Amino acid sequence: MSNDPLLQPYQLKHLTLRNRIIVTAHEPAYPEDGLPKERYRAYTVERAKGGVAMTMTAGSAAVSKDSPPVFNNLLAYKDEIVPWIREMTDAVHEEGAAIMIQLTHLGRRTRWDKGEWLPVVAPSHHREASHRAFPKKIEDWDIERIIKDFADAAERMKAGGMDGVELEAYGHLIDQFASPLTNELDGPYGGSLDNRMRFCFDVLKAIRARVGDDFILGVRYTADECLPGGTGKEEGLEISKRLKQSGLIDYLNVIRGHIDTDAGLTDVIPIQGMANSPHLDFAGEIRAATNFPTFHAAKIPDVATARHAIASGKVDMVGMTRAHMTDPHIVRKIIEKREEDIRPCVGANYCLDRIYQGGAAYCIHNAATGRELTMPHSIAKADRRKKVVVIGAGPAGLEAARVAGERGHEVVVFEAANDPGGQIRLTAQSERRREMISIIDWRMSQCEKLGVTFHFNSWAEAGTVQAENPDVVIIATGGLPHTEVLSKGNELVVSAWDIISGDVKPGTNVLIFDDAGDHAGLQAAEFIAKAGGKVEIMTPDRSFAPEVMAMNLVPYMRSLQKLDVTFTVTYRLEAVEKSGNELVAHVGSDYGGIAKQRTFDQIVINHGTIPLDDLYFELKPASSNLGEVLHDQLIAGRPQTAWRNADGKFQLFRIGDAIAARNTHAAIYDALRLVKDI
Repeated sequence: MSNDPLLQPYQLKHLTLRNRIIVTAHEPAYPEDGLPKERYRAYTVERAKGGVAMTMTAGSAAVSKDSPPVFNNLLAYKDEIVPWIREMTDAVHEEGAAIMIQLTHLGRRTRWDKGEWLPVVAPSHHREASHRAFPKKIEDWDIERIIKDFADAAERMKAGGMDGVELEAYGHLIDQFASPLTNELDGPYGGSLDNRMRFCFDVLKAIRARVGDDFILGVRYTADECLPGGTGKEEGLEISKRLKQSGLIDYLNVIRGHIDTDAGLTDVIPIQGMANSPHLDFAGEIRAATNFPTFHAAKIPDVATARHAIASGKVDMVGMTRAHMTDPHIVRKIIEKREEDIRPCVGANYCLDRIYQGGAAYCIHNAATGRELTMPHSIAKADRRKKVVVIGAGPAGLEAARVAGERGHEVVVFEAANDPGGQIRLTAQSERRREMISIIDWRMSQCEKLGVTFHFNSWAEAGTVQAENPDVVIIATGGLPHTEVLSKGNELVVSAWDIISGDVKPGTNVLIFDDAGDHAGLQAAEFIAKAGGKVEIMTPDRSFAPEVMAMNLVPYMRSLQKLDVTFTVTYRLEAVEKSGNELVAHVGSDYGGIAKQRTFDQIVINHGTIPLDDLYFELKPASSNLGEVLHDQLIAGRPQTAWRNADGKFQLFRIGDAIAARNTHAAIYDALRLVKDI
C-alpha cells in the first residue's frame, strides 16, 4: 500500500472511503427540468472513474418550492428525481466511489420572480445584496413546512441510493437562522444561540428520524462570518461543538466568510491572484477543537497543498472541486505516479462565474468538462497517422497540437514569436493573472512528451506550410487588437495590448474606451493607475466589463477603486483629434442627444481583436475542402469530409481568434472538437 497520505482510506461511520480526496458539493448547472439526466450523470461518473473517494453532487439542491434556484439546480422536492438519482448513484458506486448530495433551502438567497413566484422567506426582512429579494419574515407554519420538506427530500435521496446528504447551511436559510445579523425572530427560533440553532437541529432530527443511522449526514456551515455583528470565530467554535455533541451528524464541512455579496463570495471561494488555501488553517482549528471528522475545500488546486492538508491533520477529507473540473483524473494520476500530467486548475473561475451569470459550468481550459457525452477526457488513437501542421502556438494552436499528438499524428507547429502562449502570455503579465500561463506550460509539456516539433521565431508562409507536405493544416494565428472603431482619429489611439505589453508608456490623464468588456481593459487601467496616471474607463454598455463577470471583477475593483479609477457607463467615444499636446475626445451616446468634448493625454481602445487570417486565405485555394467546416459533422463528433477541390493536397481549418474574437475556452473547444476526429 502507498504511504501517500492522500491515498489512505478513511472510515466515516460505516462508510469506507478509498482515499482522502473528495469533490465537494457544487452545482454545475447541468440539470434538465431540475433532474440529473444523462449529461449530469456523465459529468459525475467521470470523476468517480478518475479515482476520487467521494463526489458530492448538486450544490444546493432545493427542498422546497419557495426555494427556487437562481441557477439551474436540482429540485429535490420532486418525486420523479428518485429514479434519476438511482441511475447516477449506481453508476458512481460501480466505479468504486461514494456519492452524497447537498440539500438546502435558500431562504433569502434567491429571487421571488423565479420558479413559482412564491415569496422569499427568511428570519428577517433584510435583503441579500447579491440576489436583491426582500424576504417575508418567516412564520411558524413556514418553519414546520420547511422542516418536513428537508426530511422528505432526504428520504428521496436515500431511496435513490445516496450514501448520505449534506445540509448547505452557509449563506442559506439554516445559517440565516444561526446568524444574529439575519435573525430578528422572537421566541423559540430567535435571540439566544440556543434559539438560533434550534432550526438547524430540528431539521437534523427530522431527517435522522426518516433515514436512520446507516446514512451519512453532514453540515457545510459558517464557523466565522467575518462580518461585524455576525457569527464570529468564538461563537463558530461553539456551534461546531454543539453540532458534534448533538449526535445527529457524522462530519463537519467548514467554511469561513460570507456570501451575500460578490466580494464576500470571492473571499470564501478565492480566484486566481488570491492566496491558495486561505481557510485551511482555520478548518484545522475547528478539527482540533472538536476532534470530529472535518472536511474543507477552498482554493486547494494542487496535490502538494492537498497532501499537506491531510498529512498535517488539519482535515480528514480534502476537497479539490474546481481542480476536478479541470482534471477529473487527478487521483488516478497520483496513483500512477504521473502528477506532472495533471492538468492544472488556474483559478480563472470561468466555471463559477458562468454559473452565477445563469450559464452552465465550463472549465476555461478543459473543454470536455460538462460535455462528457460528446467530448473525451482521454484522446483515442487515430486509425491512420497523418502529418498535421499547426500555425500558431497560442491556446488554440497548442490544444490542436496536443490532441493531434495524442491521436498519434506527426505534428509540426510554427510560431512567429520567441515563446508560446499568444494572448495568454500577454494577459499573464498582470500579477493577478499570472496563473494563466499554466494553460500554456501544461500543453507544452504534453506536446514535448508526444514528440511535437516546434519552430519558434518562424513566420510561416504558404510555401513554408506546403513544403511540409501536410495532410491537415490548422490555422491558429489568433488576432491583433482592433482599434479602428472611430469616425476620426484612429491613428491617435493605442490599444490595451500596447499598455499591458509595455510597448507604450502609460499616460498621466488617460481615457480607456472599453466596449469589448474583457480583462484587457481592466488590466490596462490597472497598469496605468499603478504607474500614477489618472484613469477613466468609459463604455457604451450599461455595465462595464461584462465579460469579466462577477467574481473575477472583485479583485480588480478592490485595486482600481483604491487607485481612484473612474467608471463611466452608457457613453460612446466617437472621434479623437489632436490639440497641441493633448487629445480631444468627442463623446456621444447610443441613447442619443449627447455631444461632449473631453481632454486627455492618452486614449486607449479595447475593442477585441481582428483575425490575423492572411495565411488562411493564401492557403485556401490549395486545400481540398477550401476551408469548409461541416457543422453537423463537427457537432456530431464525426470526421470532416468536405471535398470542394479535387486538386487540393490537404484539409485546411482555422480555429480560435483566427476566426473571430472570442475567449480562451472557445479557442480550446474549437481545437478539441475538431482535432479529436482527425
